[in-house]
Amino acid sequence: MSELDPTREALRAHLLEHSVKIGDFVLKSGKRSTWFIDSKQTVCRPEAMLLVAHSLLELIPSEATAIGGLTMGADPVAFITAGVAASEGRGLKAFSVRKEVKDHGAGGRIAGALEPGDKVVITEDTVSRGTSLLDAAHAVIDAGAEVVLLTAIVDRGGTAETMAAAEGFRFAAVLTAPDLGFPFEGGA
Repeated sequence: MSELDPTREALRAHLLEHSVKIGDFVLKSGKRSTWFIDSKQTVCRPEAMLLVAHSLLELIPSEATAIGGLTMGADPVAFITAGVAASEGRGLKAFSVRKEVKDHGAGGRIAGALEPGDKVVITEDTVSRGTSLLDAAHAVIDAGAEVVLLTAIVDRGGTAETMAAAEGFRFAAVLTAPDLGFPFEGGA
């Protein structure tokens, strides 16, 4: 485990207490694991919201103008972070990327405040492989915005950085599986 600043250390402790479960789990990929993380149990609790936002804001480039990602994993992270940023005088719009194109109303995959030319951070609560981040990044590019960072609160699998780099994106996680005391699971 790497040395963490006090905010990330407090976030790590909250994740271990509320989000990490030990047992026998079948993951989305079909692989079995001895641990599971439901980051929303941390991200959506009031005592941890500021920890999440402040930890993430440390990673976000100053030129970023919007934050969002694939709904549902990105939504609480993006909206909490944008709200805290606004309270600190930093304009950061928030949006969601739908999993499918909406065929009524204005249509499209983007819901929320995203405009062509925005410099965007794509986020997620937990990533195992990084495919959700890439899916959201492609939708944002299709909407005319520029992706400046892919990020997650927890990188569980350890493959997101390599996948992101292969497509020309930078990836940074607030915390990793090893920070939580577990080995990376190779994109489980």
